[in-house]
Amino acid sequence: MLVEGNGWPLAVCISGANTPDAQLLALTLDAIVVERPAPTKDAPQRLCLDKGYDNPTGEAAAAQFGYVPHIRRIGEEKLDEQGEKKHPARRWVVERSLAWLSRCRAVLVRHDKLADRYLAMVKLATAMLWFRRWHQLSLAPLLLKWIVSSPSYLPFPYPLEAVRQLVCVLTGSSERVANI
Repeated sequence: MLVEGNGWPLAVCISGANTPDAQLLALTLDAIVVERPAPTKDAPQRLCLDKGYDNPTGEAAAAQFGYVPHIRRIGEEKLDEQGEKKHPARRWVVERSLAWLSRCRAVLVRHDKLADRYLAMVKLATAMLWFRRWHQLSLAPLLLKWIVSSPSYLPFPYPLEAVRQLVCVLTGSSERVANI
C-alpha cells in the first residue's frame, strides 16, 4: 500500500504473503490512481521507505518512476547531534491506514479465493475511506456555521472554542474556518 503524507491510500497492490515488499514496489507505484505533479529540480517527488527496501530493487523502482528515495539503511537509527533518538519513525502513517482498512470485514479476513475479487474489495474499502474524508471536510464548515449561529443548541457540553479547533483540524486550514 502506498499512502500520502497523512495516511490516505493512493495505491494498493496484493500478492502472496512470502513476497518481499521491495519486489512489489514497482507494481505499487504503477497502480497509483491519482495524477501526481511533475517532479522538478526545485520540487522533487520524495518517497519515504523503510529498511525493507534497502536493496538495489527498491532503489531502482523508485528511480524508475522519478522519485527521490529516502531509505533508512539497515542497522542505522536516526539520531540527533547528541547521539540520541529524538524523533520517532513515521511508519505509523501506513500502519494507521491498514488499521482503517481492517474495519472492513471483507478486507480483514480474506474469504475470496480469487485475488482479483480480494483486490476489488480492498480498492472499494480505500474508496470508502476517501469518501468519508471528503464528506467530513465538506460538512465541517457547515457544522461550524450552525454552532456559531446557535451556540445554545450544542449537542455536547464542550466550549465553543474547542469545537472551532476541532473543525480547524478536520478542514486542515485555520484561514477557511476564520472566514466563516
